[in-house]
Amino acid sequence: MNEHLEPGDRVKLPGAPDWGVGQVQSVIGARITVNFENAGKQVIDGSRVDLEVVYD
Repeated sequence: MNEHLEPGDRVKLPGAPDWGVGQVQSVIGARITVNFENAGKQVIDGSRVDLEVVYD
């Protein structure tokens, strides 16, 4: 599900809605770095967690 993500995409982490919307900074294999509004920079294991793309 996360294999289509690219830097600049806006995403949410369904398990942490309080983190707000984040912007993908990098995607290296299953490792996705996202800068969230309320949680700062987080590294997500894309093989374990599916990020939800935010369309505006």
